[in-house]
Parts: sequence; C-alpha cells; structure tokens
Amino acid sequence: MEAEEIQVLVADASHEKYVDTILNTIAEAAKVRGTGIARRTHEYLLTKMKEAKAVIALQGDKFAGFSYIETWGNKQYVTTSGLIVHPDFRGIGLAKRIKDMTFSLARTRWPNAKIFSLTSGAAVMAMNTQLGYKPVTFADLTDDEAFWKGCEGCINVDVLHRTNRKYCICTGMLYDPEEHLPVKIPADVIERINRIDGKSLTPAPSPKGEGSGVKSESGI
Repeated sequence: MEAEEIQVLVADASHEKYVDTILNTIAEAAKVRGTGIARRTHEYLLTKMKEAKAVIALQGDKFAGFSYIETWGNKQYVTTSGLIVHPDFRGIGLAKRIKDMTFSLARTRWPNAKIFSLTSGAAVMAMNTQLGYKPVTFADLTDDEAFWKGCEGCINVDVLHRTNRKYCICTGMLYDPEEHLPVKIPADVIERINRIDGKSLTPAPSPKGEGSGVKSESGI
C-alpha cells in the first residue's frame, strides 16, 4: 500500500461519520499496548472537527488515521493529541504525515504558543524529537487544570496523583516556537480558520520540496 494513496486533511463536520470508528480504534490500541490513554467522547472529537482542530487521514471513504489539537492556559500552550493510525495502514509513514499536519496546524493558528505532548510511545517520541520537541518535566507544561482533568480517564492516573503531578507513565515533551513548519496548511483551510477565529492568518511557508497533505499520543 502506498502512503500517497491516502489523503491527510484538516477535518470538518462532514467527517463526523468517522468519530465512533476513531474512538474504537484508539480504545483497541490502548488495550493492545497495555498502557493508558485519556478517554474522549463523540461530542468532544466532533467539536474538534468543527473547530478545525482535528486532522483525519482517509483512503477514499476508509478511515486511516486521526489526531487533534487543543489550547490551554489562555492559548499559551497547545497540545497535539490522540494520534492514532488504523492497523491496516501502519508501517507506511502515515503517523508522521498526520503528526506533521497537526504540528503545522498548531504553529499556524498559534505561532507564539508552546506545543507539548504527553506520550508513552517510542515512535511518537522520535517524531517529536525530529520536529524539535525536547523532553521536559511536568512542571514545564501548562498548569491549566482543565488539561490535567483530562488525565482522569487514563488507567495510570493513580501514578499522577501519587507523585503530586510531577511525573507519570507518559513522557512530557515541549516545543518552543522557532523552527520552520514541515508542511503547508492549504489556503481553503486557512480561510475556514479565519472565519472560526475571527482573525486573519497568513499561510506559513513550507520547506522547499514539501507538499500539503498535515493528551497522550498512541496507536501508530
């Protein structure tokens, strides 16, 4: 299977039909890996799609992968979260394409925000490192209580509680905005974001040769 056959898009409300499949794929991946992942609802993921804060990968009408972004601490921090690739599409570099799109989407919408990730997956850590993230202590992440409340759905939340939120099974990784974007967000998506946010963004340049495509991250 060629990765080029798969479209990686910024999701919108028309993609609601994939939400339950996404949730089931995330849940099954967590079971297989035996690690925790924060649970999300159908309504939560649909809201991310409507707000242009989600990325979906499709091969025709078949679901291939997903991730979403969220802001915290008055938009001073952004998370790229919930990265999942369907088992039928693993091993072809799709996770990297999705990760690149979520990263570019976050950098385009909130260019001055710090981007962070909580992950227990080695592959996600490697992708984060390539994008310029660095491992940090939890003290370096947002103190927004709404973010940490999202960890309550994880099976490992007792570790977080016992350590007074100093560390857990996941590794914290942080990106301070100062590098080029790996892919370009399409102009029509920029227009939609402008309508949602009520402001004017300008498409950020992508590195030469790159085309448009891009809480705990797992299931890749």
